[in-house]
Amino acid sequence: MSAQFQRVTAPHDNAESPGRTSRPDAASRLGVALAGNAGEVEEAQRLRYAVFAEEMGARLPETNLSAARRIDRDAFDPFCEHLIARDLRSGEVVGTYRILAPDAARAAGGYYSEQEFDLARLEHLRSQMVEVGRSCVHPDYRSGGAILMLWSGLIRYMVQRGHHYLFGCASMGMADGGHAAAAVWRRVRSRHLAPQEYHVFPRCRLPVESLEEQPACGAEGALPPLIKGYLNIGARVCGEPAWDPDFNTADLPILFSLSEMKPHYRRHLVRNVIT
Repeated sequence: MSAQFQRVTAPHDNAESPGRTSRPDAASRLGVALAGNAGEVEEAQRLRYAVFAEEMGARLPETNLSAARRIDRDAFDPFCEHLIARDLRSGEVVGTYRILAPDAARAAGGYYSEQEFDLARLEHLRSQMVEVGRSCVHPDYRSGGAILMLWSGLIRYMVQRGHHYLFGCASMGMADGGHAAAAVWRRVRSRHLAPQEYHVFPRCRLPVESLEEQPACGAEGALPPLIKGYLNIGARVCGEPAWDPDFNTADLPILFSLSEMKPHYRRHLVRNVIT
């Protein structure tokens, strides 16, 4: 992917696009690219700080030392590439994903998610597996089109770099104590669980057995938009959620294979990827 921002066409299927549409024309004016310099990386880190620390109340690592500058930065950032979505009219960075490629993960001493999960059963995938994380979108751009444009950028990255698998954690808030997250786990484990040979194991597991009997009102039928989107394109859940006490989230391990992408999304997200 070049450093120039590329307009990406996303599906317009409202039934399957995750999230609400805050601005009807927002997706049509976004460009997606890898950050090309330190300044663009810092723009992504500022958006992350605004979403995770200010909006969600996450306790960022003490080693971050960036609160005064309102930046979310950790030890993995120098090893990562940063996908950003920019509003081509205002110039503002409004969405981001952090990407850790296999070679970079080895240099970093492992994947970020290994702090939360034992990934031993995915060992044979490491040479073709990229990790994504720190995904966030500005509140005014949380439409299905915006996140799907970022995903199109991820697919372009995977195809052009020759990576076949994508792994990451889909986070669920725990303002209700984890009841909704447990209800989500109960739903996805019956329909979207990966085969056992791809299961990973949380180091600090969410105690779902003590939460399942008291789901929050309405939680039973609702999937968070991001998780719904992952599952719609063909991703699988690799096991029980972990509890991240710093971010106060339940993190669901997600594995996606290019070969298992749903046809509807393949037609749109892979269009014009190979040039």
